[in-house]
Amino acid sequence: MAVVHEQPAGPAGFAQSPRRSAFVRRLLAVAALLLFVLFAGLGTWQVVRLQWKLDLIERVDARVHADPVAPPAVAQWPHVSKESDEYRRVRLSGHYLYELTTPVQALSELGAGFWLLTPLCTDEGHIVLINRGFIPSSGDIATRYPARKAGAGACAASPGARVEVTGLLRIAEPKSGFLRDNDPVGNRWYAREVGAIAAARGLDGAPVAPFFVDAGKGQDPKEAPETAVGGLTVISFPNNHLVYALTWYALALMVAAAVWWIARHEAKRGSESDD
Repeated sequence: MAVVHEQPAGPAGFAQSPRRSAFVRRLLAVAALLLFVLFAGLGTWQVVRLQWKLDLIERVDARVHADPVAPPAVAQWPHVSKESDEYRRVRLSGHYLYELTTPVQALSELGAGFWLLTPLCTDEGHIVLINRGFIPSSGDIATRYPARKAGAGACAASPGARVEVTGLLRIAEPKSGFLRDNDPVGNRWYAREVGAIAAARGLDGAPVAPFFVDAGKGQDPKEAPETAVGGLTVISFPNNHLVYALTWYALALMVAAAVWWIARHEAKRGSESDD
């Protein structure tokens, strides 16, 4: 006579599924451990990033509100970086080459328009591009600011009136927020790319700084062909690292809770099977 083995019925009278094999349980435990370590590690990494971001904000805030200093000298230019110099408050003097002004497309709190980047021949004998400020989109910008090139000894040939500029040191922009590449040939500019602007304007007669300076409010000279609104630099550092850290830690806790629940459920099923 054949012997029929019946599975024990559960609380509702239904047959219980057999316990998972030892191999499957070990596999699930390893996978859960890896997930827990991964999520906890990502959470810790975000905590480290949070501390870095807070330190960065503190450093930049100190630079912006410090007394203005001289910009980096020529010998220091290779070491100028975002981490050590951006938004440093600087003061420099010299005379503008207004005829070599480059309009760079911009969006500001005043709307759509252009930044006016004008070469400044400094008293020290080199050139720094100054973002004199913002002008709105009106008229034919190409006619007002044609693609001119500097002649030999441009700084000496165009002495101009001496000006003093106080502003924030900025690192050259390799890309623009408009997701377009600069077009030097067509004189269409979307990013404040210092090297490309200097080359397009033929500024090779004197050293050109690898950074530019955002002029402060109300500093555009009266003799400028067009008055630009300065002091519109936006200093903003998105800081979502705490939210990300809490999210990763929550996922790690969810994995731990799931493992605890499954282990408890497996143990309960094992005891019922033994009974």
